[in-house]
Amino acid sequence: MQRRTFLKAAGCAAALASAAGPAIGRHFIAELQRTGRKPNIIFILGDDVGIGDIGCTGADRFKTPNIDALARGGTLFRYAYAEPLCGPSRATILTGRYVFRTGATNQDSTGRFRPSDEIMMGSVLKQAGYVTSSIGKWGQLPLGPADFGFDDYLKFNGSGVYWNTQDRGKTYVVNGKSLALLDREYMPDVMHDHLVGFLAAHRNDPFYVYYSMSHIHAEILPTPDSAADSKDLYADNIAYMDKLVGKLVAELERLKLRENTLIVYFGDNGTGNAHAPHATIQGRRLNGAKGSMLEGGSRVPLVVNWPGVTPAGKVSEDLVDSSDFFPTFAQLAGARMPENRVIDGRSLVPQIRGEKGQPREWVFVQLARMWYVADRKWKLNEKGELYDLSDAPWTEKRVEPDTRDAGAIAARKRLQSALDGLNPAGGKLDDGDGTGRHANRKKNREP
Repeated sequence: MQRRTFLKAAGCAAALASAAGPAIGRHFIAELQRTGRKPNIIFILGDDVGIGDIGCTGADRFKTPNIDALARGGTLFRYAYAEPLCGPSRATILTGRYVFRTGATNQDSTGRFRPSDEIMMGSVLKQAGYVTSSIGKWGQLPLGPADFGFDDYLKFNGSGVYWNTQDRGKTYVVNGKSLALLDREYMPDVMHDHLVGFLAAHRNDPFYVYYSMSHIHAEILPTPDSAADSKDLYADNIAYMDKLVGKLVAELERLKLRENTLIVYFGDNGTGNAHAPHATIQGRRLNGAKGSMLEGGSRVPLVVNWPGVTPAGKVSEDLVDSSDFFPTFAQLAGARMPENRVIDGRSLVPQIRGEKGQPREWVFVQLARMWYVADRKWKLNEKGELYDLSDAPWTEKRVEPDTRDAGAIAARKRLQSALDGLNPAGGKLDDGDGTGRHANRKKNREP
């Protein structure tokens, strides 16, 4: 029962949902098709944001009223999964392909592929008539956003950039030009200002924004709103991230763009290890954190909100993984999918419209040479170990190989068939140190 109710406790299953939702969605989609307008798409990616960090996904300690408002006015997905580290996660999000296909199995190998090897979302939507922008962390991804089809970009080096007092926060790059981050300038605000300028300049064009936030990756520093004697800078950073989401929504409303703009909020991996003990749900710590193959490493918030299209207040039980955004956005844009390559994602367009669609039967997650397939009740990994998820995300109980439980036996058979079909061992194998963090842990580390 806990597994079904822990998000209700956060108030996300609001009474706003109604049977009219899907009908409104179909009407609005038909109107878009009639007028020829394409929806704007803003994909907000939180850095190291797990389900224990966001109010509407059950966080005990942290308040996120603006993200919660998007959930109340849209759809919250309870079972959303990402790779447990940022480089592999972002590669999957932007290509729609699992990491054993792209080679993005660890933080270093993520930077090796080239535009001749992989096609990212920016290129696909640009060809469909969209103006595209990448704002924020480019991280372990290769080259730069312009090389992968983005018309506009702002990027900084590394992760967790906030102030120029940080070594990696001295400069940032805007469309090929290196700029100094000035004293008392806050990088998240600089990113927001760039985003506002992009929206204003392209208010009459269909646009796609990949908005990769600094928050809440370490190093956790005071925000402009932090009190001088703040005792919880981590909570301050979550609050400021949420504030920026609210400011974005307000700007879309001011520009009269809100009704034709899909907003997606997603986390790139679970909560960082240093803060995982505090990111509790129902008073319990999640099992695992960033970098682990446990639920706390990959279960992340996912909220979609498109006024008049997405049912309000709905909590979806459908499975989602980070490959699904690529085909979803391509379908919404009427874009042609890349040829001669496997796209692993499953379009969420029906769910965005409030329709059933064809939900996934399982999700796939990989880091280095570790992987698993999972549904809402069971998980099977590369070692052939089966886990009972009935008490997830808090615990995962290993099932003995000789179990006589009919449900477990059927789950093993079903999930093994999925793994056999994927055959990750037959793809590009990881050549790193086994952690997924780096090819050579002695040379380079990320917290």
